[in-house]
Amino acid sequence: MSGLPGADFESHSHVFLGSDHEKNEGKTWAVIALCTVMMLVEIVGGQIFGSLALVADGLHMSTHAGAMLIAALAYGYARRHARDGRFAFGTGKLGDLAGFTSAIVLAMIAALIAYEAIARFLQPIPIRFTEAIPIACVGLCVNILSAWLLGDHDHDHDHDHDHDHDHDHDHARRQSVQTTSAHRDNNIRSAYVHVMADAAVSVLAIVGLLLARGIGWAWMDPLAGMIGALVIASWSYRLIRDTGGILLDMNPDQSLTERLRSTIEVDGDRLVDLHLWRLGPGHLGAVVSIVTTQARDCAFYQARLQQFRSLSHVTVEVRNSGKSA
Repeated sequence: MSGLPGADFESHSHVFLGSDHEKNEGKTWAVIALCTVMMLVEIVGGQIFGSLALVADGLHMSTHAGAMLIAALAYGYARRHARDGRFAFGTGKLGDLAGFTSAIVLAMIAALIAYEAIARFLQPIPIRFTEAIPIACVGLCVNILSAWLLGDHDHDHDHDHDHDHDHDHDHARRQSVQTTSAHRDNNIRSAYVHVMADAAVSVLAIVGLLLARGIGWAWMDPLAGMIGALVIASWSYRLIRDTGGILLDMNPDQSLTERLRSTIEVDGDRLVDLHLWRLGPGHLGAVVSIVTTQARDCAFYQARLQQFRSLSHVTVEVRNSGKSA
């Protein structure tokens, strides 16, 4: 028997979009506009003033604008098709698919930067400091502004906090609070990672260029590029790991699984099967199979599970232990 805690089957909804879906969509389009303007200014200005470095930075900006476009289109498609019956559990995972795609693009950018850095180590080229340093500074300012526009979300691109903090003094509260991984909007996260990756490269480039010009350490410029590539690759790997796990319906939180088990397994009841997966930002699905010796139906256990607010779609099966399975 299927059910959703606190709702009748007739009013059942499969809209599992994040609470900030439309706001994050607007932020993404704003950053796309900013990156596009900056890209056009750099490419046109480079053509007019004959600056190859300016053109190259404009083309580099276009790769991040493209990644942002993936995120923005995913937001729009998920919103328009949120109630499309062809999607068994709604379009909440579309942002994770877009995040996974953007992470692949990010990995490709890291590989390209690493290739260029190695090439410059093996065959150094003259650096036009008067052009390169101001361009890196302007790029950094654009990235700071983009990060500000994309703010107010889970900035955990380089930290692993995908778990509830279990404190014995706050057990009741923990049961009603969603996990970080359940809340996280990986679409806006991927856009933020692109911005931060570009900012990190800009900072390293500025440091490398200043040292190369001031001290004569020409090798600092490609070294800064190599460090930036490694940092970007690390962020890309984490994003691929997290979004890939969601797309493959991995259990998003083992601690929540244990709390569900302890909630069900009282008075001799046994939880014989449990599947927990993420449906979208802030939404989890669960399939629960229970064996009981009591005269209890699905509604009884659905009422018990209402304390877990992150469970947006629950299917409960109840079997009496005196009957054959």
